[in-house]
Amino acid sequence: MRFPLSLLCGMSRYMCWQKFFGKRKFPLVLMLEPLHACNLHCSGCGRIREYADTLSSRLLVEECVDSVLESGAPIVSICGGEPLIYPEIIELVDSTLRLGKHIYLCTNGQLLDTKLSEFCELSKINRRVKRRLYWNVHVDGTSRTHDLIVEKSGAFDIAMNGIMAAKRAGFFVYTNTTLYKQTSVDDLVELARILELAGVDGMMLAPGYGYDSVKVSEDNCNIFLTRSEICEKFREIRTRLKKFRITATPAFLDFLCGDRNLPCAAWANPTRNIKGWKSPCYLITDKHYETYDQFINSTDWSKIGFGKDPRCENCMMHCGYEPAAVLYANKITDLIRLAIWQIN
Repeated sequence: MRFPLSLLCGMSRYMCWQKFFGKRKFPLVLMLEPLHACNLHCSGCGRIREYADTLSSRLLVEECVDSVLESGAPIVSICGGEPLIYPEIIELVDSTLRLGKHIYLCTNGQLLDTKLSEFCELSKINRRVKRRLYWNVHVDGTSRTHDLIVEKSGAFDIAMNGIMAAKRAGFFVYTNTTLYKQTSVDDLVELARILELAGVDGMMLAPGYGYDSVKVSEDNCNIFLTRSEICEKFREIRTRLKKFRITATPAFLDFLCGDRNLPCAAWANPTRNIKGWKSPCYLITDKHYETYDQFINSTDWSKIGFGKDPRCENCMMHCGYEPAAVLYANKITDLIRLAIWQIN
């Protein structure tokens, strides 16, 4: 199966429960950023630029756990920054799993091999660790491409060593690859082969989007894809990578290829970081709210998305549109395609 059965069952129960009580907007994944400091300086990353004044700050574990409870989302994506340099990462993971949540721990992989033994020790105490903790390792291409983007020689090999160590230890491992104008589909095919041999459970592909925090120079702006370029690239990807374990759902992949429209559902993936609840979405910042309720009720969601806000013109990111593919793809054909895709 493409995703663990426990995650699918938990998410399905949660969504049915929310709809039973008539909730129109509810979170699916909490994007939790306990810190923004990082041990890499990637070309397309906006966090180290937007939050340059708070790179030395971090949330307390208690604040993180309160945010998990406040949102109620069944999945928590612990990101940043680089979460493996968060001093209390083991305590945070343990506390979150004990709340019955599933975790995607997003990392650049530079410390994965080094820190893995601590998570293995935790798994002896908390049996949920290997069933509900999924590593999500950022790999932007094969070695030459990846090292160029993250601006560190040897970074790809270090990340792959961590990936293989995590698989040997019995963890679920997924990867996240950001695509830029210069990204070659040939390189993606080769990367997919490498990851398949390493036993990676799934490969997420995200179209590089030029939001304000990453547009730091004219050269930097030139690496990001327009909406039409995204569709063109993903049409080729859909053909050439169909035999690999891509994590984009069929409806979302149709959207990325320009074959269907989806509304933005950024409210389903709320972001909590050092400054508060980030509004309106993971990438664009208008305001930070103190509470989740303020965030969800005070943001004008009718003005967010393609054709509504010029800042969203070239955005086809999973943080806004992947949840929409799940929430609004209710046709029987969509559900059948989703079931076949999951077990394939």
